[in-house]
Amino acid sequence: MDWRDLPPLSALRAFSAFVETGNLVKAGAALGVSHGAISQQLRGLEEHLDVALLDRSGRALRLTPEGEKLGEALHAGFGGMIEAVQEITGVQDARPLHISTTPTFAASWLMPRLPQFRAQYPDVDLMLNPTPEVVALSSDGIDVALRYGKGVWPGMEAEMLLCSSMVVVGAPSLVGPGELPDVKALAELPWLEEYGTTEASRWLEEQGIDRGPRRGWMRLPGNLLLDAARDGQGVAVVVRAFAEGDIAAGRLVALMEQEPGSAGYYIVTRPGVQRPALRNFIKWLRREGKAALRGC
Repeated sequence: MDWRDLPPLSALRAFSAFVETGNLVKAGAALGVSHGAISQQLRGLEEHLDVALLDRSGRALRLTPEGEKLGEALHAGFGGMIEAVQEITGVQDARPLHISTTPTFAASWLMPRLPQFRAQYPDVDLMLNPTPEVVALSSDGIDVALRYGKGVWPGMEAEMLLCSSMVVVGAPSLVGPGELPDVKALAELPWLEEYGTTEASRWLEEQGIDRGPRRGWMRLPGNLLLDAARDGQGVAVVVRAFAEGDIAAGRLVALMEQEPGSAGYYIVTRPGVQRPALRNFIKWLRREGKAALRGC
């Protein structure tokens, strides 16, 4: 490596701050300098590299493909340096463990089990962020995400925690006794869907129903989804593991089901060294999910 090929570190930091914030003023505030200083550093960086990193043709600055490539490399590089400094100085250990997951998973699987983790690791502070949005993981932000999918999140490491099929469920009071309804009959019922997700609408499209339910659609927070289904307010597509107890007790009826394949809830983390609190949380998750993975 020839260190003489590298541009000035100050210019790289300015560009990285701009990529992170998307704004000259915010980038300047992050580094404690004026937005004019940031602009000057960016132009100097482009001159040093003899490459256009920013597209200035519009009203707002946009990254060129070369700028995006450099921004990704700097994010990883500076992020790793910050994480290393925090680790050796103990700053990371004092920060709460930040967990992102869907509201449905939080309410149906994680929260009932968390008291066991807290009993084993009483000194670990937790921050739970239940959201249907796929959020970014960072060295000073969210440590781990628990997400449903097939284990493919670019740039992340994913380990299956819970494999389960998706099932359409409804209350006996809504679907009635007798034979289970077919797809067309299901479309005549009201439907429920977790706010911010597309499981129900995607399932209907896969069954050849592209116009949605005939009797209305209600989107609501994931922690209320099963309550509404039990009350007979609509049918819903859920992970079977979350509705298993209700199905066994007769509060819900499994109307149609799809095999999971490689789909399930995954432990999603950034590559690299993990701080002790995160390592302990993942070990605990593995123990809790071990039984659910049998036969997958």
